[in-house]
Amino acid sequence: MVSVTGLPAGSATMRAAIAVAILASSVVAPARAQTMSGSGESADSSAASPFIDMSRAMQLYVSDRPENHPSSDYATDAREKARADSIFDALAAGIMEYSTIEFPSRAGDLQIPARVFKPLAPHPGSRALIWVHGGVHSHVAPDPYWPFIREAVERGFTVVAPDYRGSTGYGKAFHDAIDYGGLEVDDVLGAYDWIVRHEPHIDPGRVAIIGWSHGGLIALLAATREGQPFQAVAAIAPVSNLLLRLAYKGPAYQAYFSTQDHIRGLPFEVPATYMERSPVYHLDRINVPVLVHVATNDEDVAFLESDLLIQALRAKLPELSETRVYVDAPGGHMFSRLVDPLTLERRDTPEQRDSWNRVWAFLDWHLRDYDGR
Repeated sequence: MVSVTGLPAGSATMRAAIAVAILASSVVAPARAQTMSGSGESADSSAASPFIDMSRAMQLYVSDRPENHPSSDYATDAREKARADSIFDALAAGIMEYSTIEFPSRAGDLQIPARVFKPLAPHPGSRALIWVHGGVHSHVAPDPYWPFIREAVERGFTVVAPDYRGSTGYGKAFHDAIDYGGLEVDDVLGAYDWIVRHEPHIDPGRVAIIGWSHGGLIALLAATREGQPFQAVAAIAPVSNLLLRLAYKGPAYQAYFSTQDHIRGLPFEVPATYMERSPVYHLDRINVPVLVHVATNDEDVAFLESDLLIQALRAKLPELSETRVYVDAPGGHMFSRLVDPLTLERRDTPEQRDSWNRVWAFLDWHLRDYDGR
């Protein structure tokens, strides 16, 4: 057997090594088959075939080595993050308090950067919202989040938006520390601990979490943790079933997962790892109100994945879950995050307005204080 692990995914060296491995297999297999036939042993005729589609074989190759994790342009990422910081700073001036912070992950191994947006004069006992961005590798950015963060602050929320491990703009080591559905959940839970320690105006019993796509998966998984601190959870277009998702996404996407240090393999190799990181299998652990909104025309999180989550929530958590399916919503995966890229104002559709009205009503109800505020 010829090994091709340990080489950069997609590189010329990797492609050449795969080609050599395939050629070796196409030569060795027929020779072995002939030898076995001559010796009276049975031979598998399929193994003797020298006809291999090398282009397809190279396309389907997926590494399980962390050193082969898909890379990024880290300098560009840093510039984009710095630009986001400056835009947030300018937009927040005079209407809210904006700052960047770091806090320790509950995993105890990393400092997690975050952005904090809060009212200029917060009231004692007020509410907080942990805001979890999407993207396999991404960061909190003005587009598409700014107008909705501003609305949250106008409604009295302090918003803490962590850039959990794997987020972009913090260099290669932080990027490659990604742990999808694993330690990143501990990172986000660390944001709650920071609130309790540093924001005395916030009532620790009036904190919720909201996330989109990958961030929706994190929000749902946080709700499954024992002793989780949130009073409500909102997940919009969430990833929920990694076993199914990697099946329909294909090799290029699979490589973002199989090469993570705490995964190291595809679903057929480590199914329990993927199942543990898939919220749809753990809904019975959730004991707080959950809101989930999805779109039938989502081009990222396919409806075949979302529909299973919606049906499972309705069956297992009928008293705790609030679900909504938007049919052919403009924007697809981004149906509730449509923003004008120039003005950074909401680009509303009926579906976006309805979704956000329901989100605010849900949070207002479940985070109300003893006076009903």
